[in-house]
Amino acid sequence: TRDEEAYDVSNQSDVLDTMDDVTNTMSLLLAGIAAISLLVGGIGIMNIMLVSVTERTREIGIRKAVGAKRKHIMLQFLCEACILSVLGGLIGLALSIEIIEIYNLIAKAAVAMNWSVAIAAIAFCALIGVLFGGYPAAKASRLQPIDALHTS
Repeated sequence: TRDEEAYDVSNQSDVLDTMDDVTNTMSLLLAGIAAISLLVGGIGIMNIMLVSVTERTREIGIRKAVGAKRKHIMLQFLCEACILSVLGGLIGLALSIEIIEIYNLIAKAAVAMNWSVAIAAIAFCALIGVLFGGYPAAKASRLQPIDALHTS
C-alpha cells in the first residue's frame, strides 16, 4: 500500500483563501438582508406617512387656504418622513452599540464600531426617508384646499 494517502499537507495560505471566501460570502449575505430590511422599513415609513396625510387632510386644507404653497406642504411631509427614518436608524445604531458591548463582555473580545460606516448608515436612512416619503408628500401637496376642508 502507498503511504501517500495516510497524510495530508495543507498550506496556511490555502486556509486563509478559504476564510476570505467565507467572509466575502457572509458579507454579501448580510448586505442582502440589510437591503431587504431597508426596503421593508421604507414601505413602512411610506404607509405611516400616507395614514398621516389622510388623518391630517383638514390641517393641510387650512394651511393651503391661508397661503401655504405646494412646496411648503411637501417639505413638511418629507421632513417628517426623514425624521422617522433617521430615528429608526439611530435606535438601530444604539442597539448595535449595546450588543457590541455585551459581546465584548461575554467573549472578552475587543470589537469596535466603525463610525464612518455608522454615519453612512444614518445618511442612508435619511435618503430612504426622502425616497419613500416622496409619494405621501406629493399626495399631500396636491390636495385642493376646498376638497381638504370639505372632508370631516
